[in-house]
Amino acid sequence: MKTTALRIYGKMDLRLETFDLPPVGDDGIVAEVVSDSICMSSYKASKQGPEHKRVPDDCATNPTIIGHEFAGRILEVGSKWQDQFQPGDRFGIQPALMYKGSLDAPGYSFPTIGGDATVVRIPSCVMEVDCLLKYTGEAFFLASLAEPVSCIIGALKAQYHMTPASYEHHMGILEGGKVACLASAGPMGLGLVDLLVHGDRKPALVVVTDIDQARLDRAASIVTPADAKAHGVDLRYVNTKTSNPVQDLIDISGGTGFDDVFVMAPVAPVVEQGDAILGRDGCLNFFAGPTDTAFSAKFNFYNVHYGNTHIVGTSGGTKEDMQDALALMSAGRINPAAMITHVGGLTAAKETTLHLPDIAGGKKLIYTHCDFPLVAISDLAEKGKENPLYAELAEICARHNGLWSLEAEQLVLAKFPKL
Repeated sequence: MKTTALRIYGKMDLRLETFDLPPVGDDGIVAEVVSDSICMSSYKASKQGPEHKRVPDDCATNPTIIGHEFAGRILEVGSKWQDQFQPGDRFGIQPALMYKGSLDAPGYSFPTIGGDATVVRIPSCVMEVDCLLKYTGEAFFLASLAEPVSCIIGALKAQYHMTPASYEHHMGILEGGKVACLASAGPMGLGLVDLLVHGDRKPALVVVTDIDQARLDRAASIVTPADAKAHGVDLRYVNTKTSNPVQDLIDISGGTGFDDVFVMAPVAPVVEQGDAILGRDGCLNFFAGPTDTAFSAKFNFYNVHYGNTHIVGTSGGTKEDMQDALALMSAGRINPAAMITHVGGLTAAKETTLHLPDIAGGKKLIYTHCDFPLVAISDLAEKGKENPLYAELAEICARHNGLWSLEAEQLVLAKFPKL
């Protein structure tokens, strides 16, 4: 079976090519990819080429398919897996296989599987470690977001608190506690707030901060305080561009500080602000991934010693986190659509990946069977003046509060130009 895929040959050397995949065989699965969400990790792999820990040394002669946040439907199933998967099943992928201790992962290391492709052959090792995950929802783009959502779920689970006068650790955010989400009005921050409000373990108070009022207002229109209240959560959006933001936040907490603090931007003053608002036994999660290997910030170790404050950090999510993400989305309990700010066809994947740091906004969603340039959702109305398809898409997004949706996806798959 032929596929068209974006392959990595070396540093900043990505090529969109059509080639033959191996047959399904007894132990493989052939699947159609429908959507892929481009991750900054793909840019890092492109920039480093064979020096990247997951990209093979011989990629110049044996190129691999890039993209690891993808979803689609199964086309053919080898005999080894026919008791678990059937043609027509929808799926997501957990790329962190850790197969026999290897760092090899779909979207980095394999010549037949990656997200920026029309069709892939999934090797047996993916199924052997249960990383081909069934998805029962309708929207493919949501399953493409399962990996970034799983990162947030993992962060929530990594929080811990201790029983007073003991050394017993209790994992996860404090049930009924107070949470501060710093610099969280962006796409990933909104994903965090969505999970705090609609997840299984809920705090009593969630405070979301930013220094841009327009971003805060937009965030409040997506995950609303009224909806949060209906779920038993007091949700507040706070502009910390004030003379004394630390005291303002402590006052909001009732004077005792916060049980859980999430830092969503790799900015030293934000980290230090998070440290300063921790209450007793408070846990700070440094979620943001810095690019500076020497990134550091001050931390109050007096409070570590006498107030039992502590810090955690996570990178990525586990297979179980991915399963939780897919289940929550399939049930309609969370909607991470706010993460998506741009959409495009497979023909836009190369330039988008190579220039990802220069493109503002959140996730860039690729529909792998389509041929159209990357476009910001916020620009659809303007582009619709010349292209009726964009105009129709703009109307759909407007009906969904400016967010991507199943209706928008269905229009793209039905009407936009194909490869």
